Amino acid sequence: MLAHIPPPSPEEAGKGGGEALADGSDSPAANASGSRAMARSRAISEYTEAEDKSMRLGFLLIAAGLFSLLGLGCCWLRPALQERGGGSSANCTVLAVRQLGERFFCTFSCGTACRGTARYPCLQVLVRTSRSSAPALLHEDERQLRTNPKCSYIPPCARDDQENSENVTYKQKYWKEKVGSQPFTCYFNQHLRPDDVMLKRTHDETVLLHCFLWPLVTFLVGVLIVVLTICAKSLAVRAEAIKKKKHL
Repeated sequence: MLAHIPPPSPEEAGKGGGEALADGSDSPAANASGSRAMARSRAISEYTEAEDKSMRLGFLLIAAGLFSLLGLGCCWLRPALQERGGGSSANCTVLAVRQLGERFFCTFSCGTACRGTARYPCLQVLVRTSRSSAPALLHEDERQLRTNPKCSYIPPCARDDQENSENVTYKQKYWKEKVGSQPFTCYFNQHLRPDDVMLKRTHDETVLLHCFLWPLVTFLVGVLIVVLTICAKSLAVRAEAIKKKKHL
């Protein structure tokens, strides 16, 4: 004969159901804690990605600043320092202004794919510096000296030779009538080019400033981004540690 098992009372049934809810993983409290954990992990993941991007940007700017400084140093800074270190300034006075019978060729542009040649007379301006009594040939700058070391002036190249001659004649009158015997500042290098002086330097203080300034600014911005990212990461770690201590 089977034994009769009485059904559980309402109090026992309620107690059992409560224990099932308390121990089950589908309770509202467990779901809320799981959602908070997922949100926290998602925020940490997003922060880590943003941190990595900031660090990469910072290191990229640092590298760009260093390479720019090296490139500009080789292309501009070194020649400028050599020019300024080897040359010095002086007061120049015009001794003679003359045109030579020799004419030189120049290249003019007449369109996108059109170029031609014209000629211009050679103008020479002889000066005497305050550092030496020997006459020297005046040039506009270092670039003009390398292009045509025999002349003091190269006019803007025009198609018409007559227009080039008029430009040179105007420059000749300027040095004879307007400058005359008035002293003016010139630059020379007694060791490399004792017979030539320049009216202006090709590499002045502005070029030197730009060679240093922009690569340095790029480098400092990159360093600042990296430092701020590291500081933000450190503060986030400390804040997380403080939160864990409070929950404990």
